[in-house]
Amino acid sequence: MTTDKRPFGFWTATALVVGGMIGSGIFMMPAALAPFGWTGSVAWVVSVVGALAIAYTLGRLAQEMPGASGAVAIAGAALGELPGVLIGWSYWISVWCANAAIAIAAASYLAALVPALNAKPLTGALTSVALLWLLTLLNLAGARRAGQFQVVTTILKIVPLIAVVAIAAWLGARGGAQLPAVPPSATLFGGLAAAVTLTLFPLVGFEAAAIAAERVQEPGRTVLRASMAGTAVTGLLYILVCSAIVLLLPTTAVAESPAPFALFVRTFWGGAASDAIAAFAAIAAIGALNGWVLIQGEVPLGMARAGLLPRWFARVSSRDVPMRVLLLSSGLASVLILTTSSPNLGGIFQFAALLTTCSSLWLYIAICAAALMRRTAVPAALVGLAFSLFAFYGAGWQAAGLSVALMLTAVPLYLFELRRPAEQSAQEAAIP
Repeated sequence: MTTDKRPFGFWTATALVVGGMIGSGIFMMPAALAPFGWTGSVAWVVSVVGALAIAYTLGRLAQEMPGASGAVAIAGAALGELPGVLIGWSYWISVWCANAAIAIAAASYLAALVPALNAKPLTGALTSVALLWLLTLLNLAGARRAGQFQVVTTILKIVPLIAVVAIAAWLGARGGAQLPAVPPSATLFGGLAAAVTLTLFPLVGFEAAAIAAERVQEPGRTVLRASMAGTAVTGLLYILVCSAIVLLLPTTAVAESPAPFALFVRTFWGGAASDAIAAFAAIAAIGALNGWVLIQGEVPLGMARAGLLPRWFARVSSRDVPMRVLLLSSGLASVLILTTSSPNLGGIFQFAALLTTCSSLWLYIAICAAALMRRTAVPAALVGLAFSLFAFYGAGWQAAGLSVALMLTAVPLYLFELRRPAEQSAQEAAIP
């Protein structure tokens, strides 16, 4: 039964997973993967299998711990308070960094339709910030309205993906698909680690239903179903769509294109479809931004309710919305957008995407470790752990090291939360 406290049923939870995954990342990924050729397709398969393994592990842990307030609380309960704080804080950083990147991408897609929105770097940055705060206001109105918006945008955003699949199927049926030859195994697997790290970013979000478990009806049952269904459907679409664009178009053209989806559709359907693709790409990014704005409030809220962060983060409005945390998160994302606004927004997006991926990987590693400690879903946890470590290797030491440095900024908050009860007890003992 739907309640104000738990408004998300199976379809809304699945839409949260799919909507969180299908955003700006997939629409930019073919250009990044074009130099990898068939290796990129293999990387997609590896990343989807790894994401499914972690999603299954998360769902099983949610079944065993239905009282937990989300994935971060599950990790904290299994690994201890300090690891829980560090993991949750790192994941929260990854969320608002991702929101900054997605907002920039959404503004870029809108600027393809209205060039004035990105006439100058500052104009583009302000457009990004405006989008971020519009969706923040929507989430402040309550989780139910944000969830309804997510369902609508999820339905709309899969249209360009289906269009690419339809074109590829049409080409295959009429014998017009000319695929490049599969290279030898040494070449095929040569750059796999780097390609896996790239393909993981568009998949980040498969854990959305588990993160927002406090909002999900029957979380022990719904989280697992929604996570697996959303990840499987989206992963299959990603493999088909990205492989079609990379393998059916000239490598140089895809690698140099700022809008590879539009390039693909324009090549086979003509220029009239380009604006439509830009519009749907904007819808996809805005829908993903809505889902991640919701998640950026749920992560610290769940941690605070589990006693892992100061109570300030647990305050909610009359609509049961973590208003303080939402405002803080969107404020930090806005600062990131404004302080990094430059003519090369594409480079900023890629950096934010890589940092988002590395920061998210700490949660995935923790979930797999927690499952192994509890002897839950052991085969899936082992696959998920190996995949996460492989993705870290592909990211390189700079992004991985920065994610560690940012994660450690949570230590002062943890120490403050430990000291506060002791100080209160001492004050109460001193009262005659």
